[in-house]
Amino acid sequence: MLVKTFGSAVYGIEAIGITIEVNISPGTKYYMVGLPDNAVKESLHRVESAIQSAGFRMPRQKIVVNLAPADIRKEGSAYDLAIAIGILAASCQVNQEQLEDYLIMGELSLDGSLQGIKGALPIAIQGRKEGFKGLFLPQQNAREAAIVSDFDVYGIRSLKELADFFNQKHIPEPIVIDTRQEFLTNINAYDNDFADVKGQENIKRALEIAAAGGHNVILIGPPGAGKTMLAKRLSTILPPLNLHEALETTKIHSVAGKMAAADSLMTVRPFRSPHHTVSDVALVGGGIHPQPGEISLAHNGVLFLDELPEFKRTVLEVMRQPLEERRVTISRAKFSVDYPASFMLVASMNPCPCGFYNHPEKECICGPGLVQKYLSRISGPLLDRIDLHVEVTPVNFNELSSEKAGEKSELIRKRVILAREIQQERFQTKAEVYCNAQMNPQTVRNLCKIDTAGQTLLKQAMEKLGLSARAYDRILKVARTIADLAESDEIEIAHLAEAIHYRSLDREGWAG
Repeated sequence: MLVKTFGSAVYGIEAIGITIEVNISPGTKYYMVGLPDNAVKESLHRVESAIQSAGFRMPRQKIVVNLAPADIRKEGSAYDLAIAIGILAASCQVNQEQLEDYLIMGELSLDGSLQGIKGALPIAIQGRKEGFKGLFLPQQNAREAAIVSDFDVYGIRSLKELADFFNQKHIPEPIVIDTRQEFLTNINAYDNDFADVKGQENIKRALEIAAAGGHNVILIGPPGAGKTMLAKRLSTILPPLNLHEALETTKIHSVAGKMAAADSLMTVRPFRSPHHTVSDVALVGGGIHPQPGEISLAHNGVLFLDELPEFKRTVLEVMRQPLEERRVTISRAKFSVDYPASFMLVASMNPCPCGFYNHPEKECICGPGLVQKYLSRISGPLLDRIDLHVEVTPVNFNELSSEKAGEKSELIRKRVILAREIQQERFQTKAEVYCNAQMNPQTVRNLCKIDTAGQTLLKQAMEKLGLSARAYDRILKVARTIADLAESDEIEIAHLAEAIHYRSLDREGWAG
């Protein structure tokens, strides 16, 4: 008897419909076809044990399972549940009338209980597109899938529970999530706040500019100056995720298996901080079975690279293209997948191996040329993609011991949101440009015009401070953001001067 059940395969952050065909006929042996990998082939043993544990019998006949379409490789153990129900229906132990109305996904344990799967959200989205009534999946993945509206999602605990549903013995209630309420309730749920930072007002100002314009930023300073503490609070002043961004971010984390059972929708911008021993594959994504990397997990949020010169050169270089295109493509011989990677890069570093070059009190003990050699670990093309270079100096005792409370993230965020709204209106006719940092050179020329006095100041700065040619566009972009924060239509002299101040690493002689 031939029976069809339905599931999905996840490629990139999208799902593709898969039909699981089960045919039981006279004979012996069990056959799995349709380009399955080893995890899918091994499902026989899990399925057989789970069927028996659930109180059903495993047919002792010829069983052929086909995963269609046969030209797409099927990976992982998430097809176990659909295969098991297909076998039970084909052997007339489960009613097959409603099978065509539902997607079924889940990994079986030997006792018939279910293990979690990856990619529940894109599977649910695809299921609704294809016209299915609902989705059965493990209980621990139910909340993330249930944010899809007009689509029934059932979180189940075991194979027997699913069999009872199709046999009309027990009808569970679908999981209901109020997506908009969930989104609005947790949108400002941050553990950190800029009010915790003592002093460092100039650094807070630089990070406010970075957040307002979406600029990449590097913090340079001695150990203990507060670089990491400041960077961790950057995401608290970024504009809140809108619903579209939240769904897109949740899809990536769902595919990567990073969603906890209690999570339904990611409502705060991600903050990713990989260790400097990270490999290039772990950073950008890939592997034998491609998965999103850290830059995609930081999509719509912040990627923080602490101690930037300690990262391997090859790891840093693979970021160059994603930084420009805001997307990474993983190509293999037979397929390729795209992952979004629109993130703000925040890096920190010591100015030299000992950490005390340019320190106001401690003396640097690095030998001649060591400072320049240390800085040269960061390539020019990568540095070219970082708009703000900010020197962080240690906080003195008086500031640390002060009882005066710093400005809260909430207040800074309001100014950032206002600046972003100005940019949103400015770029409404330009596709794929949402903030000042994403402007191309032609757009910079058109929208960042400066008067004669500004041209004179910029020329003097480039000549006297020895600023490189690559600093020119960066300065204009940052100056435009500073003007937006000041709600000014024109870029004024003061805005240019402040932008020039944030090009430390471009100055000749900065590192001796």
